[in-house]
Amino acid sequence: MHAEIASIPDVVARLLDESSDVLRKAGNLLREKDPAFLASIARGSSDHVATFLKYATELTAGVPVASLGPSVASIYGVQLKLANAACIAISQSGKSPDIVTVAELARESGALTFAISNSPDSPLAKTCDFPIDILAGPERSVAATKTFIASAVAGLGLLAYWTNDTDLLSALDQLPRCLADALTCDWSPLADALEGRDSLFVLGRGPSTAIASEVALKFKETSSIHAEAYSAAEVLHGPVAIVGEAFPVLALTARDQAEQSIIETCDRIAAQGASVFVTSTAKTAATNLPFIATPHRLTDPLALLVSFYGFVEALSRHRGFNPDQPPHLRKVTETI
Repeated sequence: MHAEIASIPDVVARLLDESSDVLRKAGNLLREKDPAFLASIARGSSDHVATFLKYATELTAGVPVASLGPSVASIYGVQLKLANAACIAISQSGKSPDIVTVAELARESGALTFAISNSPDSPLAKTCDFPIDILAGPERSVAATKTFIASAVAGLGLLAYWTNDTDLLSALDQLPRCLADALTCDWSPLADALEGRDSLFVLGRGPSTAIASEVALKFKETSSIHAEAYSAAEVLHGPVAIVGEAFPVLALTARDQAEQSIIETCDRIAAQGASVFVTSTAKTAATNLPFIATPHRLTDPLALLVSFYGFVEALSRHRGFNPDQPPHLRKVTETI
């Protein structure tokens, strides 16, 4: 896991260098299709990528995105009406039968289907109209890191070419350097707050909500910490009731329009006695964590995630776990 995290800047640089033509062609196809909506097909970390891309698409293209429940097709056998849609299936291995089944049915219904995966010869890649190889190389750690970032970057590249967003394309070109800098951020004060603790909240809003979900999953996978992810708005609708003295809270704030609302939530929760940490330079009752600013609001959350990956890998070992071999988990999970 440590080596794979360290390789992320190079993985992203290779993807952007070698896949620009592929992503441009995929973007052109989307523009020609002009879908009424997008649908995503994914599970686990890949579903968090899909949620991130949902926010990115809705914020920039103004096209709604819906997450398809794989079991609707694979278990219940329902044929969804997707003729006016484009579908993006995301899977590192491209092998899970339920993801492949839904992608196949979506294509049969008339949807334009894309596969984002780390396996160009996988069943999913062969099923979809347009496969996109993230070129991340073998990922041996069970906890996905470099494949998550590469999948998200591939999705952003697809979006940028679809919408002719030159600002986003420029930001992606600069992203490898930003991610290398993100590896140097020191989040050790958060580790001190987690000492002796087995539960925490992870907050975000907008695109960073998806990153919060991925962060919470990594806490579970690598460090046996029961982390729950919430929108900084949603946490106030009930979950905040359990927050008491020294309860750890990590808030992931990108430099976008949601930052102030997240800060306000952090201050409110800190007033309940919680130990709150936030990736912001804003004045707040929370503890500020260092972060790397990128050239675009949609790439900021990815730099935050890279900083977190380095933190949680070290935290896992500090807590006596092997982050490469979490109990009860396998690298490839195949569900029906």
